[in-house]
Amino acid sequence: MNPTPRELLDTMLGHLGYAFEIQEDTAADGVITLQVYTAEAERLIGPNGEALDDLQFLVNRLLQAKDRHAPRVVVDVEHHRTMQQDGFLKEIRVLAEQVRATGRPVQLEPMNSYDRRLVHNAFKDDPQVTTYSPPDDARLKRVTLLPRR
Repeated sequence: MNPTPRELLDTMLGHLGYAFEIQEDTAADGVITLQVYTAEAERLIGPNGEALDDLQFLVNRLLQAKDRHAPRVVVDVEHHRTMQQDGFLKEIRVLAEQVRATGRPVQLEPMNSYDRRLVHNAFKDDPQVTTYSPPDDARLKRVTLLPRR
């Protein structure tokens, strides 16, 4: 029997020696969010959220190794990812206004797949701005904001 995302994360964090609580939420699009509460949040998040990104990557890879169609899982620690995401998207929207005003594309800094997905989703229905990522195998890719033609 395959472990649930929550059971898998519980096992991983337990083996790492954390004392924690996990709250699970499933969005309408099927994405499962596992919110972790711990006294050691900073250590679990890591510098620039790298440990949290790595943990989320591992959870998803392990789940998809057992079931190719496993739902995508977002791992967050005390709403860190949510707060970072809000600030990140605010900055991207400022750049999109620049694209609207000048009609010139803006290339963003390299980012991980989770952040690229946020950017693409933020502009999927925008009538004036679209996004583009080059199809290469690099882990960190750049997204370009373009005026929609």
